[in-house]
Amino acid sequence: MKNISPDVRRLTTLALLAAVAVVLVAILHFPLLPAAPFLEYDPADIPILIGTFLFGPAAGLALTVAASVLQGLTVSSSSGVIGIVMHIFATGSFALVAGNVYKKRRTRKAAVLALVLGTLTMTAAMCVWNLVFTPIFMGQPVKDIIGMLLPVFIPFNLIKASVNSVVTFFVYKPISRAVFGEKSTQTA
Repeated sequence: MKNISPDVRRLTTLALLAAVAVVLVAILHFPLLPAAPFLEYDPADIPILIGTFLFGPAAGLALTVAASVLQGLTVSSSSGVIGIVMHIFATGSFALVAGNVYKKRRTRKAAVLALVLGTLTMTAAMCVWNLVFTPIFMGQPVKDIIGMLLPVFIPFNLIKASVNSVVTFFVYKPISRAVFGEKSTQTA
C-alpha cells in the first residue's frame, strides 16, 4: 500500500466510510423513545465521525452530505427530502465542530472535547431545525413541536450523539492505524 497516493487513499477511504454508513442504517436502526417512534437510533454517524477525525471537518461535511443523500434515496427513503436535510444539519454540525476542535490538537483529550462539543452542538442545532422542519414533516403546529423539545428531541439527540461518540472514540485509533499504518501521527 506504500505506492498508493495520499489523494487516492483519502478518496477510497471516504467512499468506503460513506458505504459503511449506509449499510449501518440498513442493518441497525430502532426507536429510542416511545413518545417519538419516528426518531430512530442508527450508528451511521460513526463512520462519518471517523472520516472527520481522519481527514478534517471539510471532509467530514462532504462525507455527511454524501451519506445523507445515499441513505435518503435508499434505506431511509420514507423520510424523504426532509430526512436528508435534517441528517445533513444534524451530523454536519457535529462534524464541523468536532472536526475543527480535533484538527487543532490531535490528542485523546482533544478527541473527548471534540466529541462532547459536537454532541452538544448537534443537540442545540436540532432544537432549531426541529422547529423548522418537523411541523412540515408531522403536519403539526409549531407549538406542539415546542412541547416536544425537552421530553423528546433533546434527549434523543443527546443519547444518539453520545452513543455514537463513545463508539467513535474507541474504534478510531485502530481504524486510523489501518488507514495510515502503525507510524501514524494520529494520537487519539
